Amino acid sequence: MAKDNLQSRAGSARHNTSVDQSDRRVPINLRQSGPTPVEMLISTRVRKSPYWHLSVEAGCWRATVYNRIYHPRGYIRPEDGGAMVEYNALVNHVTMWNVAVERQIQVKGPDAEKLVDYVITRDASLIKPMHGKYVILCNEDGGILNDPVLLRPAEDEFWFSISDSDIEWWIRGVNIGKKFDVTIAEIDVAPVQIQGPKSEALMRDLFGEEVSHIPYYGLMNAQLDGADVLISQTGFTGEKGYEIYCKDATLNAEKVWYGVLEAGKAHNLMVIAPAHHRRIAAGILSWGQDIDQEVSPFQCNLAYQVPRNKQGDYIGKTALEDARAKIDANNSPYKLGMVGLVFGGEQITDYANDFWLVHSSDGNNALGYITSPWYSPELQTNIALAHVPWDMRSVGTKFKISLPEEYGGQMVDAEVVSVPFRPSVNPNSREVAKSKGSDYVA
Repeated sequence: MAKDNLQSRAGSARHNTSVDQSDRRVPINLRQSGPTPVEMLISTRVRKSPYWHLSVEAGCWRATVYNRIYHPRGYIRPEDGGAMVEYNALVNHVTMWNVAVERQIQVKGPDAEKLVDYVITRDASLIKPMHGKYVILCNEDGGILNDPVLLRPAEDEFWFSISDSDIEWWIRGVNIGKKFDVTIAEIDVAPVQIQGPKSEALMRDLFGEEVSHIPYYGLMNAQLDGADVLISQTGFTGEKGYEIYCKDATLNAEKVWYGVLEAGKAHNLMVIAPAHHRRIAAGILSWGQDIDQEVSPFQCNLAYQVPRNKQGDYIGKTALEDARAKIDANNSPYKLGMVGLVFGGEQITDYANDFWLVHSSDGNNALGYITSPWYSPELQTNIALAHVPWDMRSVGTKFKISLPEEYGGQMVDAEVVSVPFRPSVNPNSREVAKSKGSDYVA
């Protein structure tokens, strides 16, 4: 597309007003401006992680900014197959990702458990040392501020492995008023993810047979080429996977990176970007894309993160309990809710430039928007997470999707389906709770 056409298209994009976002203070920008001719500026205002130069060495050709750190988002160029080649490596072999953007926020001290329990919806006392959990932190209105993996490497110490928002500042602000006996700080720890069906074999080569005994969300201390690391069985895919948290990462990044590369040769290891195509299929959410501080856990399949039996107080508890009571009484306070969609048209093989519009089944009215679309080779269909009207979330509900010009520009059929779209190696807590007839976990 010519530059003049791109500029014309961007200049003529109009914000959609038919999607009901009246319960948001700042609506999602639903202008369809498409791919725009902008180059990312690399400067010292945004931080380079300890692995940044190593990602560039591995072929990183594009990036985004996440937690004010440059984040690699592509190694295989489009003319060589692009992101779907990376997908193939993930689901068939083993991959390494630079995820140092997951800043590690440490809460340490005699009152660490009390502070953590006050800022998360789940019960912090149930996270035993050398274990972790996926958790959410909410504001006083019940909106999701962050959805980190929370690690507990010691009785008096927690690490928030955060998604894309400045939760350190929030926790510090909370503690100004609460005055818990803790220290709060970002620490020099940078993770890489090792994901794919051959990840366990690779990790055994690196760390011995003990790694095979780490439970899901379990932790293990180890060394890699002289660098101290913490290992967890976690990941952003639904495939088997681990994270290696490199301590003193500013000094030790090369030891971990090159150590994994060397051991990975025997397992067909590929360095890739975070696999959003696979995490969508697993129903894993991306903060800032699928959810933000104006989205409640009840709107986005995270209701299970709000226990019905947590005795202790936490930020957002009153708002969330009030919302749950209204939902239980069939009087939802929310305009939109998240669903999974399958839809037709050309295969979606890269990141979407915009939040694509979801229309009524007759194609006349825009009712919602897609947050995360991609093509699933296993299901042989396009899949997506989307926000649609609250009372239209039932499986089987029909919609239409407006595809952008790069995928033909037509209106295609869509249908609500269950999430996750395909099974994960380790079912998440929501699936486990559902299988036990419960709508929450502790």
